[in-house]
Amino acid sequence: MATRADPNSRLIAENRRARFDYFVEETVEAGIVLGGSEVKSLRAGAANIGESYASVEGGELWLINAHIATYAPAKTWGHEERRKRKLLVRKRELARMWAATARQGMTLVPLAMYFNDRGIVKLRIGIARGKKAADKRATEARRDWDLERRRLLKERG
Repeated sequence: MATRADPNSRLIAENRRARFDYFVEETVEAGIVLGGSEVKSLRAGAANIGESYASVEGGELWLINAHIATYAPAKTWGHEERRKRKLLVRKRELARMWAATARQGMTLVPLAMYFNDRGIVKLRIGIARGKKAADKRATEARRDWDLERRRLLKERG
């Protein structure tokens, strides 16, 4: 019998542009500190992490410029849409991220926001290096060639 996917785990928002703009060297899963109206809004799927980034400030990890839309029924106790949100990671991971950004010139890019199997909001962060224009062209050419190759193989078979 096939196993069913957990109804609690599902993708909320994804930064599809990140893999085009950056070489993602490593990924880390982080928890995120949210208010009640923010979680309700995320359950409705109203989030965008396309323009956001993570930063180590004062020994803590923060998600900056992520958009979580207001939740209309929570009129009085709403939330600010683009506020800084604290991310929760282990001390060792935080030290590694700080070293990567401060010493090696890497960037912390949010890749996906999702509910895990327990229904808790998690954020997948990529420790990444920026691509130059030539690297982006090479990635696009490789993607086009893969698409063309699959089309040619499909015609033959």
